[in-house]
Amino acid sequence: MLTFVDPRGLVKRVIEPYCNSLDIQKKGGAGITVGLLANGFPDSELFLRKMGLVIQKRLPQISTRIWNKGNPGITVPENMLQAIVTDCNVVITAYGH
Repeated sequence: MLTFVDPRGLVKRVIEPYCNSLDIQKKGGAGITVGLLANGFPDSELFLRKMGLVIQKRLPQISTRIWNKGNPGITVPENMLQAIVTDCNVVITAYGH
């Protein structure tokens, strides 16, 4: 006889629903700044620049800012992180290869 065991286990904490309080589509993105953070791999910044153009085409009033940490092996430098947190409402990160 075969016994099947469910490998997922039990969830021991209460799952809290995520609620996004920022509506970036409202007013075509007016007043919203999207940060684009490249990790330093080749083409990661190019990819994010193109993504920024697509976002701005879809939401003409939105603004974007791009950062490139320059080295995929490091964490985001503190001064860069503070600038992103201060200047942006939303951040998209990406990496290339």
